[in-house]
Amino acid sequence: MHVSLQACASAALGVLVAVVPLVAHPAEFIPNPNFVPKADTYICPNSTGGAVDCYLDAVPHLYTMCRHVKSIEIIEFGYEKSAEGTNSAKTEYCLDKQKQNIERPYRAALKDALRSKHVVEALRALHEIWLSALTGLAWRSGESDADYKTRVARPYDDFRERIAGIRVVAASKPEPAAKPASRKKASAKANP
Repeated sequence: MHVSLQACASAALGVLVAVVPLVAHPAEFIPNPNFVPKADTYICPNSTGGAVDCYLDAVPHLYTMCRHVKSIEIIEFGYEKSAEGTNSAKTEYCLDKQKQNIERPYRAALKDALRSKHVVEALRALHEIWLSALTGLAWRSGESDADYKTRVARPYDDFRERIAGIRVVAASKPEPAAKPASRKKASAKANP
């Protein structure tokens, strides 16, 4: 039995025309103008709400993403060659992307925490530690496997401690500033 190429192409086209409408409805390809993406689920997946909580959730989460990417590069190229040439391109992209991703939650957390100078300072310090930890993902020449893994896991302890402290301070109500004595009371005390 001899089947021509044209007959095979026609049969394949017929199957494609019959199956595609079942799989992909045309409405799925029309953008919904009312759709609002939930970026917070990607950036701070375990957040229970609020700008500060989202940021505090994002810090270890986004660090973990880049740590995993760096691990993949190390598996692919080995420690010594993981930073050579374009071998570290995935990590560099991850670092840039996560710095951009955390910017909005960080700014929102600072804005939300304006009522407490201590929370704002603690958020800024945590952010600096996070940035430093990202930079520290690179393998250092002569570092053993165990030393590298211990070093890149250490920031989680710093994150946990600082995050716990920020949560305590943020949960407490700031004490109102002492009101200045009124002029009548002050002059009455001065002239008994």
